[in-house]
Amino acid sequence: MLQVVSCKLNLDFIKREIVSINAAAFLIGAAGFLSRILGLFRDRLLAGRFGASRELDIYYAAFQIPDFIFNLFLIGSATAAIIPVFLEYWEKDKEEARRLIDGLFNIFLIFSAVFCLLTAVFAPLLVHFLVPGFSAEEQALASLMTRIMLVSPFFLSLSNIVSGVLQAHRRFFAFSLSSIFYNLGIIFGIMVFLPFFGFLGLAYGVIFGAFLHLLAQFPAFYGLGFRFNPSFRMAFHPGMKKIALLSGPRVLAVSFSSIGVLIVTAAVSTLSQGSIAVLQLANNIKFIPVGIFGVSFAVAVFPRLSQAFVKKDPEDFYGAFFGVLKTLIFWLAPVSVLFYVLRAHIVRLALGTGLFDWRDTRLTASVLGIFSVLIIIESILPLLIKSFYALNKTFRPLIINFLSNAVIVALSLWLMGVFSDESSPVTQFFGRVLRVDDISGLGILGVALAVVIGQTLNFFILLKFFLGEAKKSFGFLPENGFTGNIRRIVVAAAISGLTAYAVRIVADFFITLDTFLGVLAQGGSAGIAGLLVYGLILYKFENKEIMDIIEVFKRRLLKPQVLPQGIELDK
Repeated sequence: MLQVVSCKLNLDFIKREIVSINAAAFLIGAAGFLSRILGLFRDRLLAGRFGASRELDIYYAAFQIPDFIFNLFLIGSATAAIIPVFLEYWEKDKEEARRLIDGLFNIFLIFSAVFCLLTAVFAPLLVHFLVPGFSAEEQALASLMTRIMLVSPFFLSLSNIVSGVLQAHRRFFAFSLSSIFYNLGIIFGIMVFLPFFGFLGLAYGVIFGAFLHLLAQFPAFYGLGFRFNPSFRMAFHPGMKKIALLSGPRVLAVSFSSIGVLIVTAAVSTLSQGSIAVLQLANNIKFIPVGIFGVSFAVAVFPRLSQAFVKKDPEDFYGAFFGVLKTLIFWLAPVSVLFYVLRAHIVRLALGTGLFDWRDTRLTASVLGIFSVLIIIESILPLLIKSFYALNKTFRPLIINFLSNAVIVALSLWLMGVFSDESSPVTQFFGRVLRVDDISGLGILGVALAVVIGQTLNFFILLKFFLGEAKKSFGFLPENGFTGNIRRIVVAAAISGLTAYAVRIVADFFITLDTFLGVLAQGGSAGIAGLLVYGLILYKFENKEIMDIIEVFKRRLLKPQVLPQGIELDK
């Protein structure tokens, strides 16, 4: 009897609607944190098994074409487009809304299967253009892996449709499980399929992860009364046109980014072996806080932003937007600084095992040091893009994204050449600052710097135009002392970084870095010291976020009844 009750409670929790932005973001962020930890474990397994080698280059390069295909499939499976259209039908006629989802499923069964088969046929030609720096044998292996991985966009596209329904009903728990299961599938591939099938086992693991990504969400999906009714009959629903029109600009924007990635990957393939792997591994580490905070809050706040705009409620819209913006900057300013200061410790802890040697570690740490600037920027970008969508302004981000990606591609091609010249003053400067001046082949640093410049440009232009669109929509922008709060946070973060650096230098006299525990002790003590100083400075300034954290601890953190129902606009 007890087991039955327990099971029912667990299922009720999976089905539960979560209204609060903070509670939803906390849940998605916690699941995101677990997913990122699994992602680190996945990367550690890969780094230890292959090092920054051509094999790992091939693995990451083989991802690019399936990822591009998945981005094209977003024309009908983008959650930002599905949610408003689905909710519109759901409010009027629930059966019609279910028919819309059935139609999307069936269209994708046909469309994705045909498109993936055609791509598989031309995979060798596509891979040849993708990685011109690879040998013929390496291109053949990358082509075979690409063909196998093309199954993953099929599952992920269907999973995205399910995600849109769950997010529309604010069933964030089931949605948050999907990325965890995705990483578990890939890890299973590394630990089980790789020894059994050889190198191609990595590709089978990606397919398994994509399947689990879909499977993890089905209990909640079925709990809402939906069923998966596969059919090869083309059944167009009027809502599909709305979804395609709404998602079109976003798909084009993501496609521009993907094309940029493909071009940059082609250029990086001509550098030394392991360069693609170094760039990808550093990017994966950088994305940990971005995924935990930026993506989580953007997903959680989007329904409220959309609802506030429909109701023409500027107080609620601005309260949600600026509240989340302040929260992101509060949490991520010290993280960004500490990632730079402790970049080598982070890389050693995350990847330093097996064949991943000291050169690989230092080069990856230097790229991570450059990428650390992007932690705040790339965490706010999803919020900005979702906010544009909430205002029904979809073409402005498309144009800005296109321009920023053009800048990234152009700068990557130029700076890669600049940094490949060891006598260049720019190369020598960054080499000394990042402490890799004794390593040859630093062209990858130019690519990392180009990404930072392009994404920073993208952020500031998007922010400027968003504020303009919001002012047009509501007639005003709020005055809430936002700039002063941010200035104090930035100063506190800078001081926390200096503190962490000083503690790291002192700890070096007492703690050796020959073992994993030694690196953890030194990096952990420096990081904790930096965070304590950051908190104390903001406590002195009576920062609202710090005061809220203290209040939550006083009320016993994690009690559901004390989670705030939203983020209010400062008066």
